[in-house]
Amino acid sequence: MTDEVRTDVQEKLLSGDYSCAKELTLSMFSGKWKIVILYHLGKDGIYRFGELKKLLPNASNKVLTQQLRELEQDELITRTVYPEVPVRVDYQITELGLSLIPIIDLMYEWGTQRLKQLTHVPPHNINEDAIKNNE
Repeated sequence: MTDEVRTDVQEKLLSGDYSCAKELTLSMFSGKWKIVILYHLGKDGIYRFGELKKLLPNASNKVLTQQLRELEQDELITRTVYPEVPVRVDYQITELGLSLIPIIDLMYEWGTQRLKQLTHVPPHNINEDAIKNNE
């Protein structure tokens, strides 16, 4: 199943509506595993499907395949098939894909800081509010 954001942006592009650069950028990332795939290909280099599957054990083969196809269609990665038995397929990030790595790094940094903030906030207990209100 294709992500709604990506589908919507593609339809807009086909109709000549190039109005939102942020939406276009988001559509490159949209999909459950795309940021992680791009990150690893950008930082570690070439991966095979099985190696990516090991990195993403909760991703089904179907979803991982779909995400890789979309990244390839968007020219963020390349897929190279070698005529060997068994067939070997390598996935590699493109220059265009590499241009997204600084954005992914910033998202990682922002998320890391936000998680630290959230762990310092004591959890809110609704039961304590009820006890205080009944006193």
